[in-house]
Amino acid sequence: MDQGKDADLLFAAQHAFPPDGFSKVGVAVSGGGDSIALLHVMHRAAPYMGWDVQAVTVDHALRVASAHEAAGVAAYCASLGIAHTTLRWDHGDIAGNLMDAARKARMALIRDWAQARGIAHVALGHTADDQAETFLMGLARASGLDGLAGMRRCWRADGVMWARPFLGHGRAALRAYLRRHGVGWVDDPTNDDDSYMRIKARKALAVLAPLGITVESLTATAGHLTLARYALRQMVAEACLQHVTEQAGALHINRGAFAGMPDDVQRRLILAAIGWLSGDPYPPRSSKQASLQVILRQGRDATLNGCRFRAGPDTIRVLREPKALVTLDPPTTAIWDNRWRLTGPHAAGLTIRALGDGVRQCPDWRATGLARDILLVSPAIWLGNMLIAAPLAGLPNGWTAEITQSLHAFILSH
Repeated sequence: MDQGKDADLLFAAQHAFPPDGFSKVGVAVSGGGDSIALLHVMHRAAPYMGWDVQAVTVDHALRVASAHEAAGVAAYCASLGIAHTTLRWDHGDIAGNLMDAARKARMALIRDWAQARGIAHVALGHTADDQAETFLMGLARASGLDGLAGMRRCWRADGVMWARPFLGHGRAALRAYLRRHGVGWVDDPTNDDDSYMRIKARKALAVLAPLGITVESLTATAGHLTLARYALRQMVAEACLQHVTEQAGALHINRGAFAGMPDDVQRRLILAAIGWLSGDPYPPRSSKQASLQVILRQGRDATLNGCRFRAGPDTIRVLREPKALVTLDPPTTAIWDNRWRLTGPHAAGLTIRALGDGVRQCPDWRATGLARDILLVSPAIWLGNMLIAAPLAGLPNGWTAEITQSLHAFILSH
């Protein structure tokens, strides 16, 4: 066996994540060639890196054979001595974009699986071919810089560092690797279904090849655009430091400074605020983004994606929309609303909910100096309908609440 041919893949796996002293690595494995190759390479790299590699498969329950394929991945992991979990997407009827819904569900299931096992690093099996296809799909949607810059190689979200180690390697190279090692894989029949946009893009690449538009050229272009996106991100982060103040989970944006920002810096700052507040990994539609910018420039209030924008004479205040928090009622050990960590005397039956009308039970709330609408959407501890504590509203009762990541850090990590 020619180990030299494996060197690039092993190097990519070993350097997939920033070196921050972690030991557990999760690998998302569908059973296809890309993810099986990723699992095999990560398994080989593990002894040198000090990793405990664990695998997870999401059974989307969209095809009859999916459960059998997940069982096949489980058996292969057992042969390697890798702990494996199968997660089933119980989706019911699906309205709208099936592929988008499946992707969102998959990422959420994997995130919850990782967090439950103390796994802070998860590898995904996307390749250069996926990057090129994503670029073409972005062109079809008339995307801007973010859509054409393609998929990120490494990013942090929801307490997990996600990585795509093989984003610079082609699908053919991974299958060649599997053949060298005598490892089989399963081809998803939907890869031949032209009703999916990604499959259309995949087939279009073959037609475009005579023009020199190849996987390699498109991934190089996406790489150049990624550098431009990085420069813009730094500008937005600097604007955040200079002109945005955080207060009890709400944001105060200097209105005069906001008006003087370039349009795209304005837009990106707004989207960062929405993402930070709501935890939604997907931004609102571009038409809604543009409408929101116009409304804010006119000094009017607005709501979007579970966030309220309140325009004052000097400040634009951004906070959570109360109705977006109605269904959030997790145990006190959970991260609430994707941002808040509660510390205190945890006990069975206690949950976190928005303070809401419970502010009436906080006689000292005015002494906090916080606006009432901010306190209404702040985290509180409840036992059923009984308010136990409201740490931001002057009723701590042994509890504290803190934001897990600042807006500035959020901007730099996304």
